Amino acid sequence: MTATVTGKTVLVTGGAGFVGSHIADAHLPDNDVRILDNFSSGRRANVPDAATLVEGDIRDDAALSEAMDGVDVVFHQAAIVSVARSVEDPTTSGAVNANGTLAVLEAARRQDARVVFASSAAIYGTPETLPITEGESKEPASPYGLEKLTSDHYCRLYDDLYDLPTVALRYFNIYGPRQSGGDYAGVIKAFTEQARDGGPLTVHGDGEQTRDFVNVADVVQANCLAATTDATGEAFNVGTGTRTSVRQLAEIIRDEVDPTAEITHVDARDGDIRHSAADIAKARERLGFEPTISLADGLHDYLS
Repeated sequence: MTATVTGKTVLVTGGAGFVGSHIADAHLPDNDVRILDNFSSGRRANVPDAATLVEGDIRDDAALSEAMDGVDVVFHQAAIVSVARSVEDPTTSGAVNANGTLAVLEAARRQDARVVFASSAAIYGTPETLPITEGESKEPASPYGLEKLTSDHYCRLYDDLYDLPTVALRYFNIYGPRQSGGDYAGVIKAFTEQARDGGPLTVHGDGEQTRDFVNVADVVQANCLAATTDATGEAFNVGTGTRTSVRQLAEIIRDEVDPTAEITHVDARDGDIRHSAADIAKARERLGFEPTISLADGLHDYLS
């Protein structure tokens, strides 16, 4: 996806991470790209040579002010993305994911910079209907989901109260190059490693639980579109609208990597949401978003 902004100063928080580094790549060389990252999960190898790196935490006022100085657009990707970690340590998770986002919004307000925020499907909790629309009830089942929901609300509030242009993108299950792990997106990495080791691929529960797996290139497309849309103060689902069972996913990866590997089932995970899929009609209509990479094609490229 070609960036929709040119000649601007662009900041990617968490720009050494999985999604953030791809967003940074997409905005070079036609913009002055900065990355703010504390490398708690990001990798230095992901930082593009042409980007300016500010090493620091979004909770550090000095680092955030340095990174934000003169910025036009902020892609706020920095977060603790582990649901399990948020359950184990909600204080730290909340400080980064909720308070950190508030700090970014305040810094952006001082610069009058647009903010494109990485929200999450975790805000919905267990959905009542499928596919999930943006108007679905929101009952997050983890501190992580609640933190993302709080930040999602903050973005729209800042647009309304302070006329700060914001867009919240509710990511479903992202996969692709540079993926480091995570919950359900991370299962792709886990299955891949297990298949390359000769198996078995371990599926939690019966494997019939479904998720909406979206390629990172399509997530970058959504971010680029959000950087220039007139539909600010809004939130949009970012997925494909297609459900894939975890068992199907394991079979696709097994067949690509090592058809002789076995697939085994282990205990289901506590609190696991049974089914999830995005309704992306609003993103199609308001952003012009259209996912372009099927799971089969995306996995083939990822596993090659």
